[in-house]
Amino acid sequence: MAVPRLRAAKCFLRLDPARLGRRLAQAATIGGAAKFGEAVGPEALGHIDIIVAGSVAVDLRGGRVGKGGGYSDLEFALALAAGAVDDDTLVVTTVHDAQIVRGRVPMTAHDVAVDVIATPTRLIRMRRALPRPAGIDWRELSDAQVAAMPALARLASRRR
Repeated sequence: MAVPRLRAAKCFLRLDPARLGRRLAQAATIGGAAKFGEAVGPEALGHIDIIVAGSVAVDLRGGRVGKGGGYSDLEFALALAAGAVDDDTLVVTTVHDAQIVRGRVPMTAHDVAVDVIATPTRLIRMRRALPRPAGIDWRELSDAQVAAMPALARLASRRR
């Protein structure tokens, strides 16, 4: 399990259930993840099988809207660049039934769609109708954003 913290140099907290033992429930909180997780860069993640993405609203194609900061999409792109996620990585979200919208959630090329929606009353698995991002869309990031996120800054410096 990995918990992202993009403003840190080692921007993911890796949680190994085998090492956590009876502290697994504690580690499932933000404070517990910080206490028991091992800080690593994206290159040290290993393969991620499932991502749980927070959502404000979703549609039945898998389109999702988060809180609007784009962090979930950046986390995915960083993991993709490191080879930690691929086409087999399942992206899941949990929402209330009322958060599933009729129609379509607007999506851009860097937005990460979900494969599964879990609500209190049902589990919905979509056929992947929306393409996954191909990587980091550098045109969407300001110099200040890149500078504030060390993992992005390292990748940007390699591009030059």
